[in-house]
Amino acid sequence: MSWKSRGAESASKSAVSRKWTILFCIGCFCAGMLFSDRMWSVPEIKGIARTARHEEETPQLVSGCDPTIDVEHEQMDVYGEVSKTHHAIHTLDKKISNLEMELAAARAAQESILNGSPIAENLKIPETRKKRKYLMVVGINTAFSSRKRRDSVRATWMPQGDKRKKLEEEKGIIIRFVIGHSATSGGILDRAVEAEDKKHGDILRLDHVEGYLELSAKTKIFFATAVASWDADFYVKVDDDVHVNIGTLGATLARHRSNPRVYIGCMKSGPVLARKGVRYHEPEYWKFGEEGNKYFRHATGQLYAISKDLATYISINQHVLHKYANEDVSLGSWFIGLDVEQIDDRRLCCGTPPDCEWKAQAGNVCVASFDWSCSGICKSSERIKEVHRRCGEGENALWNAVF
Repeated sequence: MSWKSRGAESASKSAVSRKWTILFCIGCFCAGMLFSDRMWSVPEIKGIARTARHEEETPQLVSGCDPTIDVEHEQMDVYGEVSKTHHAIHTLDKKISNLEMELAAARAAQESILNGSPIAENLKIPETRKKRKYLMVVGINTAFSSRKRRDSVRATWMPQGDKRKKLEEEKGIIIRFVIGHSATSGGILDRAVEAEDKKHGDILRLDHVEGYLELSAKTKIFFATAVASWDADFYVKVDDDVHVNIGTLGATLARHRSNPRVYIGCMKSGPVLARKGVRYHEPEYWKFGEEGNKYFRHATGQLYAISKDLATYISINQHVLHKYANEDVSLGSWFIGLDVEQIDDRRLCCGTPPDCEWKAQAGNVCVASFDWSCSGICKSSERIKEVHRRCGEGENALWNAVF
């Protein structure tokens, strides 16, 4: 082969290899670009694809609802379960407390038997027969001289006759005037009250000698007698010169049914009056520290309510509970040291019109109304009808109430 032919062949090979090299380089560049692009875009594409698939599948799983609704429903279910658990704990606590009180009553009765002393009516071991359960027992504290007050209460906020029976059967509310007997038992005063009770059937007689200075003792005996006579969630004491809206009172107490030891009223802490001759003088003022000190926090005496456990506690321990000069102070002292929930509700101590009237018009109906200056409605037998007309909840409010 000649030199020229070799040169031509070499030139042809060099041209071919150069073309392939360029093509190879272009191919590598394109492959690199494609590889790079796929590496950077894979997470984004996967994420988009995953989101798209989730959006496509979601309607099939939740039937067209927003997925956040499921989360909200789950949260509501959790809150519901917590609420149910909380209610169950409260109910169990109340049952345990009731059993403890019944056990204490049984022990007290057993001690009386062992000591050879008679068993008090309120300490008798409960029968296995189940009593009717009531919402509340309302005791209206009254005196022999207060016949006009009793009649004014009967004519206003206390249902009479068949309506009172309906109140007991349908609403679980017992209302009675509470009075003891005179120093000369069986005398003219006692016979007058017996005749009044025969006519109206709304008086609870206590084994107690009436007297203003014996209100603390009367309060103890009332709670002991009431808790032995009726099985109720609450026991209420109210004075006979106070106007009460029974339906509103029932609704107020019903909200605290789950709490076993409740003491409800208008809480106060007034001064301890050491000087003799003044109203509400405290003979045992020295027990409260230096002169000028205040009483411990307690409910004002015009109206207050306690739960069954506390009424049972008073019944069991009445022979050792100390009596101060003022009945409301005595009651507050009996609960010191106990695990008691004090509830201060100012609707239990509204003023007479216009105060209670303005509140009723604003939709905040008062439970009880009276004049602070008189510790009750001033001239109540004359004015309570006006208070009832202007501040009463209305008869339908009571019968439509659900406790």
